Amino acid sequence: MSDENLQPVFQIQRVYLKDMSLEQPNSPAIFLEQEAPAIEVALDVAAEPLAEGIFESTVTITVTAKIKDKVAFLVEGKQAGIFEARNIPAEQLDPLLGIGCPNIVYPYLRANIADMITRAGFPPVHLAEINFEVFYQQRLQALAEQQAAAPAEGAAH
Repeated sequence: MSDENLQPVFQIQRVYLKDMSLEQPNSPAIFLEQEAPAIEVALDVAAEPLAEGIFESTVTITVTAKIKDKVAFLVEGKQAGIFEARNIPAEQLDPLLGIGCPNIVYPYLRANIADMITRAGFPPVHLAEINFEVFYQQRLQALAEQQAAAPAEGAAH
């Protein structure tokens, strides 16, 4: 067996728009509002194995714009990528799927969401850069806190 078979491999196989939805429950009346909408953004990241050494990484963003108590629009987009990741140490694979892959997928999603909002008749919303490393660390910490709290909850019963 040669050494090149053990070389780490990381390649993008495909990046694609997996899901996109738009709701405008208060159109056309909402277009007559003079006030700028308040924007809320929710983020989720997921990864799952598809085959040996092949993974899908998905970034989901939900943008909700409200004027007063009325929803102007709600856009949800899910962008995914298929990545080949072979011979990568286990302790590096999870951060690669949770940080590296979303960093590749997110710019495509950001452009698709801005395009969808513009096509809906609203000024584009340009989503900020996301530090996926910080997001990943926050998710790990939340998971550790949930696991630490779980035994205590079971003992209380």
